[in-house]
Amino acid sequence: MATKAYILIKVKAGRTKDVLQSLKRLPGVEQAHSCFGRPDIIVFIGVADERALSDVVITKIHQIEGVEETDTHIVADA
Repeated sequence: MATKAYILIKVKAGRTKDVLQSLKRLPGVEQAHSCFGRPDIIVFIGVADERALSDVVITKIHQIEGVEETDTHIVADA
């Protein structure tokens, strides 16, 4: 079963456009939008499982220059 999540991202001032472009290239990213206020960027991602989600967040998103913080919310099937 696929895991879907919203990832809220805080970005260093002046880096939002570059970070957004990098995020859109990541596998599994279905949507990525910059926002006014907090967070700076909201990403919607679909991956195979929670381990794959953790891998994307920790080894890919956290490595993007300008990313300061992430807050991940896994979608719960209600």
